[in-house]
Amino acid sequence: MNTGKRTLIAVAVGAALVSSSLTVSQQQVHAAGFNSYKSINQTIDVNGVRTNLSAINIDSTTYIAIRSLNKSIGLNTDYSKAKQTVTVTGRDRELVLNLRDGSAELNDQQIYGLPAIVQNGTTYVPFRFLLERMGYGVSYDTATKVIGVETIKENDLKITSGVIKEESKNSSLLIHYPQISDFADATVQKKVNDLLKSEAEANAKAARESIKESLGEVTDETLPDVTFDGTYTITYNEQGKLSLYVDYYIYTGGAHGSTARVPYTFDLATGELLKLKDVTGGNAKYVSIINAKIKSLIKARGIWLLSPFETIEPDRDYFLKHNGVVMYFGQYEYTPYAAGMPEFEIPYSDFK
Repeated sequence: MNTGKRTLIAVAVGAALVSSSLTVSQQQVHAAGFNSYKSINQTIDVNGVRTNLSAINIDSTTYIAIRSLNKSIGLNTDYSKAKQTVTVTGRDRELVLNLRDGSAELNDQQIYGLPAIVQNGTTYVPFRFLLERMGYGVSYDTATKVIGVETIKENDLKITSGVIKEESKNSSLLIHYPQISDFADATVQKKVNDLLKSEAEANAKAARESIKESLGEVTDETLPDVTFDGTYTITYNEQGKLSLYVDYYIYTGGAHGSTARVPYTFDLATGELLKLKDVTGGNAKYVSIINAKIKSLIKARGIWLLSPFETIEPDRDYFLKHNGVVMYFGQYEYTPYAAGMPEFEIPYSDFK
């Protein structure tokens, strides 16, 4: 396992243990329904066919009325009044949105993101968040303000979850990690699966050791239980590559926990991990291209930094999406906790 990645887990544990400031996130505000938002007609281009859907825009995020997904996108949706859930199915995936607490589960794994919003009897869901997890590419044309949706031709394989689960009197550990199946090359499949499993096990071990060292001999029964969770997100599964990340989250009390992100991008021809230089089109100037894009996006978004951003490392962690290479800042690396982990997508065309 990469030593730097193992250290990230310890950093996350340490940050969570000293975190005590009370903050109310924008997600919590949305979930609580503190505001009323204006509904608009948003133009969507789905595989070349344009339509207008009911939407609301909040903090540069577009929310689409859930009922629109059936007819326009081809997904199936079901609303349970008794459970207060919305279930979206399609492309071998099942996404369950809980309207009571804002939580979400994808194929029985809890995932994290902006919650759905219920307004005037209509449920709105964060469009990009939902569709990218259901196997679609999403783009936005700033000139026409049209959202593009493309059905991705995915690699011929299936993805299921491996689970590490432990519970004790004062702590719990739950890690989901991906495992591929039905892939044509059994050797590559085993190589990928073995690595992902061993990394999950190593992070679980590092978490146990860090929690034990940080907490010491705690006997105060009033302290909250320590929880450690690992959840994965598949971000790219096409063109012979598989890209994903695992978010490891630790909570030990206080206003919030802390998250460390560990990304992986595999070449499915060999089962090897690809470095950043391998996915930037062979452009020798990839570092300066990425730096320029990140700086322009920081300025355009008005992102406040704890320290100036100058450059990425040549072997910086990344993951892939349908339209580009994604760089991100870790928690507290350049931005305060409330900013999360800002992502910066560099289109593949920028490297040509």
